[in-house]
Amino acid sequence: MTAPYDVLLATLPDGTEREQSLPDLDRRPDPWESSMQATCECLSWRGALDNLERRHAEDALGETVYRDFPVRTRSAVITAHTLLERGVIDPDELAARMAAVRERLHRE
Repeated sequence: MTAPYDVLLATLPDGTEREQSLPDLDRRPDPWESSMQATCECLSWRGALDNLERRHAEDALGETVYRDFPVRTRSAVITAHTLLERGVIDPDELAARMAAVRERLHRE
């Protein structure tokens, strides 16, 4: 079995460089970003992952472990990290779900 968070780190393409500036904040969010925000709100509402706790994790992990990820994607990666850390999902299950999503995206 791989290290628990390798499944997340493996999503970062080779040669990726850390963003040097903030992304355009006036743009319209991509559909996945709106869905991600809604998922985080539901997790918070049900007591599984408090929004403030998630934001603190985004601050800490976004500047350390996941600093090379684009700013817009950190929320998704760090939410997955936290769910792995809490044992809500295991690395193999997450990898399988990610593969299923990729497959669906390539079929459409």
